[in-house]
Amino acid sequence: MKESLLEILCCPLDKHELELEDAEYETGEDDSEEIIDGTLVCEECGERYPLEDGIPNLLPPDMREESPA
Repeated sequence: MKESLLEILCCPLDKHELELEDAEYETGEDDSEEIIDGTLVCEECGERYPLEDGIPNLLPPDMREESPA
């Protein structure tokens, strides 16, 4: 995931900004750094959303466990 995407992502529960924590980066084919793993945290409600293999999982917590991997 490109770091610039953080500017438009928001918490699906309360629409507040998300902060990136524990980020792991990888250099892409165009020599730009991309986020491959980490956690997105809502600055307001504190809900945590995983970011795995460069894909943020913004499903609400109660729906996250039901989704197939």
